[in-house]
Amino acid sequence: MAEQRMLDRVRALLRKAESTTFPEEADALTAKAQELMARHGIDDLGPGADTGPTHRRVPVPPPHDGAKALLLDAVSGANRCRAVWSREGAYATVFGFPADLDAVEVLYQSVLVQATKAMIREARTRARYGRADTPAFRESFLIAYADRIGARLDTAAGDGTPEDALPVLASREVEVKAAADKLFPEVESVPVSIPSRDGWNSGSLAADEAALRGRRAVGGDPRH
Repeated sequence: MAEQRMLDRVRALLRKAESTTFPEEADALTAKAQELMARHGIDDLGPGADTGPTHRRVPVPPPHDGAKALLLDAVSGANRCRAVWSREGAYATVFGFPADLDAVEVLYQSVLVQATKAMIREARTRARYGRADTPAFRESFLIAYADRIGARLDTAAGDGTPEDALPVLASREVEVKAAADKLFPEVESVPVSIPSRDGWNSGSLAADEAALRGRRAVGGDPRH
């Protein structure tokens, strides 16, 4: 419950940071969100209870909800989970084992805080040099950020997984897929477009600098 309250506060701070037109306020809000994530020990989530796959709803609010859904999907996949985005409801349903879901929620919020802070900083730099801070730039920034974070997490998971754990992980993934398919038998893919090349390049560079904290489940042995 304490972790959930903390995550709710972080989400509220990020919404305010994205909506404000005052740079100093955006800085203060993202800094507060980052402080909350650090203060609550995001690297130590506890073992969790792996009784079987279940699901949780994770808020994915606008603006740029499609890009945020991509980031959540990348984090979910790296933690052996599956995310199904419901745009109309502004949330995603994430399927997985409880300990993996804990890791997904915390890591997603951590990288989203970092993405928001980097995006606002880059938008301000553009304005300083007479370049427009447009919705297209921000959308492309976050899409690229999600793509690059996903690649980094996949590499980390592959490098850190013991060979004798692979059959166990494969079995878990089959169970998670079955749970997702049962609740959502028909899922449509959403096409992604990149309206700003500058935004894509900036987002990729920012993701390379992101700290991938809270990755307890990535590449871990589910038997321990």
